[in-house]
Amino acid sequence: PHCHVILRGGKEPNYEAAFVAGCEQELRKAAIAENIMIDCSHGNSRKQYEKQLNVLQDVTAQIEAGNQSIIGVMLESNINAGNQPIPDDLEEIRYGVSITDACIDWETTETALLSMADKLRDVLKNR
Repeated sequence: PHCHVILRGGKEPNYEAAFVAGCEQELRKAAIAENIMIDCSHGNSRKQYEKQLNVLQDVTAQIEAGNQSIIGVMLESNINAGNQPIPDDLEEIRYGVSITDACIDWETTETALLSMADKLRDVLKNR
C-alpha cells in the first residue's frame, strides 16, 4: 500500500510529469494504489550524479503543482561525492566515497532535501 513503482529511468529518463501521468494511468487500470517513488539517480540522471538535483527540483515542482501520486524520492548519496574503484591496496580506499554508483555528498544531500521540505511543507499538509 505504500509504494508499487519506482521510476528509475532507463535508456531515457522517466521522471517528468508525462511519464508519471502514464504510470498513474497504468496503476489505475490495474487497481493498484497510485504511489510512485522517483529515483533521482540511475537513468533519470543519465548516470551523472550531479544531475540528481535537477531531477529532484522537477519532482518538487510536480508535487507543488498538485501531483498526489509521488510519495518519495531516492538519491545516491554518501559522505563524499563521486565514486572510486576498489584499489589493490585497500589502505588507499577513500573513506566515505562510493565503490559502486557515484553519489552526491552529504552536505549537498542535506541542503537539497531541506530545500524540498521547505517548498513542500504546506503542500504536503493538505495531502
